Amino acid sequence: MNIEIDLITACVRKERKAQYELYKQVFRYLMSICIRYTHSYEDANAALNMGFLKILNSIEKYRTDVPFKSWIRKIMINVLIDEYRKKKKDDKNMRVAYDYAEGTPLVELNNAIAKMDAERIHRLIMELPPISQKVFNLFVIDGFEHKEIASMLGITEGTSKWHLHNSREQLKEKLAKVM
Repeated sequence: MNIEIDLITACVRKERKAQYELYKQVFRYLMSICIRYTHSYEDANAALNMGFLKILNSIEKYRTDVPFKSWIRKIMINVLIDEYRKKKKDDKNMRVAYDYAEGTPLVELNNAIAKMDAERIHRLIMELPPISQKVFNLFVIDGFEHKEIASMLGITEGTSKWHLHNSREQLKEKLAKVM
């Protein structure tokens, strides 16, 4: 994805055609992020629209020394985490997690994943409980540390580690059934 600085400048000037063109250019990239953090295409689409609106409202803050792709990714993930926090407050059935040590990656899991296509892997990740799914995505796919994840999700670092461990165990079981 190579976004022209002229397009960004036109978006800063609030030109509708430029905003629409930017939307078309970043849609697939942002949707791929949203799909990882939501449970349905409709939720992903709604989150993408909220995130894109935030991008447009903040675009004058964009600094050209930062890659545009990284900048919009960070905004989109923050929007998704904020939405999660809003839903979390309403969720009275959240189970309590205890501090577990982080497990080591399993060779069998890695070999099984290598044989699967991305869509099947995504479906398995989508079957994880919502908070475990978010911790897994943030740690494994987006490369955040447990301390950062804990801060983003409003949980302890130990709880983040437990959710990662739990996610890996659940995925291992699901992969064993598929293989």
